[in-house]
Amino acid sequence: MKSPLKAALLAVAAVTALTTMAAPAAQAETKLKVVLNWKYQGPQGMFFLADDRGYFKAEGIEVQLDQGNGSGGVPALVANGTYDIGFGDMNALIELAAKKPDDAPVAVYVMYNQPPFTIAVKADSPIKTAKDLEGKTIGGPTNDGALKLFPAFCKTAKIDCSTVKISNMQPNLREQMLMQGQVDGVFGYVNTIRFSAKLAGIDEKQIRYIKYSDYGMDLYSNAIIVPKKMVKEHPELVRGFLKALNHGMQDAIKDPDASVAAVAKREPLIKIPLERARADATFADEMNHPEIKKIGLGNIDEDRLKRSITIMVDALSLPRTPTVAEIWDGSFLPPESQLPHKLF
Repeated sequence: MKSPLKAALLAVAAVTALTTMAAPAAQAETKLKVVLNWKYQGPQGMFFLADDRGYFKAEGIEVQLDQGNGSGGVPALVANGTYDIGFGDMNALIELAAKKPDDAPVAVYVMYNQPPFTIAVKADSPIKTAKDLEGKTIGGPTNDGALKLFPAFCKTAKIDCSTVKISNMQPNLREQMLMQGQVDGVFGYVNTIRFSAKLAGIDEKQIRYIKYSDYGMDLYSNAIIVPKKMVKEHPELVRGFLKALNHGMQDAIKDPDASVAAVAKREPLIKIPLERARADATFADEMNHPEIKKIGLGNIDEDRLKRSITIMVDALSLPRTPTVAEIWDGSFLPPESQLPHKLF
């Protein structure tokens, strides 16, 4: 018969072994590779705040937040499995869903609810309207959202796209090439160009903008995009990711300085005052559609999205018209009461 002491020691050893075996499982987190829309900049602070403050970890998620190279290329990167989640352009998603419905991912949280797409020209340029772009050369990074939407803009604005020469360039050369006259205009997001120009020592008064929204293109822009397979097989990951990100968004609204500081931890060379101004402008110009007062930031107006889909299908002569359900799934959003309804 075992002695009481020996029995007690064996019991302790058994509990210790079980605890040791269970610990890794309890601590295990699902790693998600996330591609952002662009290089690390002030407007992305909510992602990094959510990471730094443990909001993703609380949902059992470890995130890898990679810099992007243009929001227009993000849907394809998610569709082909390069990334688990992307922060990219919904209009590129609509085009992909029209052409490859079985492969296309789905948007689950819209952050840029106002269209930022533009063609920037020098302030003294003879280009005053969209029609003046005919016969000119316009440059931009290959995956720039505004560049990818240019055929749709041509149709909406009633200009002859075939007369416009497109020149591809590296993102860091865009503003310099414009000011040096190497191109007549450049594609981009208004605030991306505005603050990149400032960073290059270019006075913003030297640049004017031909905005897509002035020609009837009332489109949604950047959203969180996930594969349909994840939606079906791991809905808890989608829901947890959005809960954490939304918490980071709320923190960024309350404390934008902390939000930009979180970006600076990843990219120490950024100019914090400029990135704070960029973040403020993005909140004001790209995320502050009047509809958020009713439905909250992150959500969409289905009728507006349906009109956006129609614009894209007609303008690009897409082979089919995706349904709203093919583009958007709002079932993973936090409760509406927890979504930001005011940014200032």
